[in-house]
Amino acid sequence: MMTHPEPVLQLLIPLLAGGWALHAYRLYQRLHRVRRDPLTGLLTRDGWSRAADRVIRRHRRATVLLADLNGFKAVNDRHGHDAGDAVLAAAGERLAAWCGKNDVAGRLGGDEFVAVLADDARLPDRLADLAQLLRQPVDHNDERLRVGASIGAARMSELDTPTLSAALKAADTAMYRIKGRTRGGRRLLVPALATVRRIPALLAHRARLAA
Repeated sequence: MMTHPEPVLQLLIPLLAGGWALHAYRLYQRLHRVRRDPLTGLLTRDGWSRAADRVIRRHRRATVLLADLNGFKAVNDRHGHDAGDAVLAAAGERLAAWCGKNDVAGRLGGDEFVAVLADDARLPDRLADLAQLLRQPVDHNDERLRVGASIGAARMSELDTPTLSAALKAADTAMYRIKGRTRGGRRLLVPALATVRRIPALLAHRARLAA
């Protein structure tokens, strides 16, 4: 007695489809994990770059920033890798919370973080807030761990070539310029921004003296 193939196929097709769907879901989960840093939950370089490109295309006033934790190696050396991981996790959480709904944060690796902002409005104030946020102590195993932060930013509207790679390069240059002005990881971006805010008042004062 021969078995007709139609009923067998009708039974197999849903099973095969379900198996492929499960396989596809597991593959997606693996890819998702690869694009997410397991320690901070932020996007890794590749995932962030894709998201940042979308933000840049949609928002003409986008800004790219890089943040580097000053004093992180000292924390790692003195308190161990678990303490270093706690600092990185806290920094990632704070950066994500600081970002707006259209902004995207990521971790490039080590103690280097990145973000793309959809709007550059109030940028000096926002960066000062972020610097203040990142240098707040992290409690770990009855220790208060402290790091500083150097932050460089590049407005897309000010670049000759408004691409993500150009913005990252400009932000990196700005970040190391800021890092060169810090001392022991404690004097961060805030003094430099405060000086920028005082420029109009200084110019007005000089104009009064000239008159």
